Amino acid sequence: MNPAGNSYVEDVEISGHIIDSLILPKILDAITAAGGSFLIKKFTVGQGRQDPSYALVEVQAPSQERLEEILSAISDHGAAPVADSDCRLAAADIEGAFPEGFYSTTNQRTEIRIDDDWIKVADQEMDCGVIVDLETRTARCLPMVDVRVGQQVVVGHAGVRVFPHGRREDRHGFEFMNSSVSTEKPKGVAIRQVAAELFRTRQEGGKTLVVGGPAIVHSGSVDYLSRLIRGGYVQTLFAGNALAAHDIEHALFGTSLGVRLDCGDIVEAGHEHHLRAINRMRRIGGIRQAVEQGVLRSGVMYECIKNDVDYLLAGSIRDDGPLPDVVTDALRAQQIMREKSRDVTFCLMIATTLHSIAVGNLLPAWVKVVCVDINPSTVIKLSDRGSFQTVGIVTDVEPFLRALVVEVEAMQAGSA
Repeated sequence: MNPAGNSYVEDVEISGHIIDSLILPKILDAITAAGGSFLIKKFTVGQGRQDPSYALVEVQAPSQERLEEILSAISDHGAAPVADSDCRLAAADIEGAFPEGFYSTTNQRTEIRIDDDWIKVADQEMDCGVIVDLETRTARCLPMVDVRVGQQVVVGHAGVRVFPHGRREDRHGFEFMNSSVSTEKPKGVAIRQVAAELFRTRQEGGKTLVVGGPAIVHSGSVDYLSRLIRGGYVQTLFAGNALAAHDIEHALFGTSLGVRLDCGDIVEAGHEHHLRAINRMRRIGGIRQAVEQGVLRSGVMYECIKNDVDYLLAGSIRDDGPLPDVVTDALRAQQIMREKSRDVTFCLMIATTLHSIAVGNLLPAWVKVVCVDINPSTVIKLSDRGSFQTVGIVTDVEPFLRALVVEVEAMQAGSA
C-alpha cells in the first residue's frame, strides 16, 4: 500500500463468473462511489460456458483510510488483495460482543488465511463474526449474542476472501426467475419452475423448508399445503403462532378468523374460535398430544405431526395465547431456526414478511429461495437485506399453491 504520487494503491484480483453475474461492474462502481479510482491491469474473459474470467485491478484512493474502506467494501464481492497476508485475530473481551473492527460476514462462501493456509469458514451466515480455533485450525460464523470471552475473532479484512455465488451456479431451470420482481411475469412458467425444484429436491434427498404465514389458512389453501406435506415435499416448516392457531381453528370449527372457508359466511361469535382453539390445545398440552388423542384430525399441523415434518413456531409480541408449542423467547427461536436451517437446500417462503426476512438472514447464498407474496415489497426487502438469491412471485397464495400442487402431482405421476 505504498503512496504513488498523491494516491494510495492496492492491487486486487477478481475471478469467477464476474461478467454474467455483474460482479465486476459492482466492484468498479463501489470503488468510484467511495471516492476512489481504478485501473484494470489485466482482464481475461472465459471462453466457454463454464470457464471463469479474471481481472487484475489497481485500486487508487486519496488516503490510506479511504483505501481501507474501499478494500473492505469490495472484498464482499470477492475482490482479494494480491499481496496475501494471514488474517488478524483478537480475543473477545466482553461476553456477547465482538472486539472493535471485527470482520462482519456475508452469506457468501468465505475462507480465512492462517499460517499461509486458506481455511473454509463453516456455518456461513450474514451479519456474524468469524471465530477461529487455532488448535483444530477451524473457523465458523458466530452470531454476536453467542460470543464468549477469550474466543479468537477475525478482525479487519486482511486474510479474508469471499467467493461470490455466480448466476451460473444456480442453473436448474431458474433462468426465467433470476430477474427483478414484477407483477407482470407469466405466473405459470414460474410456478412450473418452483414445482420442478420441489420435485428435484425430493428426488435427490434434499431438504425443503417452507416458511408460511396465516394467509395460507385465510385464503383456503390448507389442503394444498397438506398435500405437499403428505407427498414428502416439505421437510421443515417455520411459522408463527397465527398460522398454527388458525389452521387448528379451521380443523376444529371450519373457520378462519371466524369466517367459514367453505362458503365465506361469517359465523356468529366466530371471532372467538381461534381463542377457543388455542385454549383447547393448552388444556390438552400441545399439538402432538391433540393429534395422538384424536382431537386434531386434519390441517397443516396435523400433517406435520403425522408425516414427521420438523417445525418451529416462533412467537411475537401480538400473539394470542399462544399455543403451547410456540417458542416465545425471540433469541431462543432464532437459535432453533439457525440449527434447523443448516442443511436446507431449497426454501419456499409464502405470505409472511417478518419470518421470511428472519430466515433469509440465516441462509447462505447457495440455498435457493423463492418468496411468494401479494406484496412486492416483501421480496424487495429480502434482496435489499442481502438475500440476493431470492426470486419472487407476486401473486395471491391460493392460486399459487393450487397450481403448484397440480404441477408437482403431475410430475410425480409422470415419473411413476
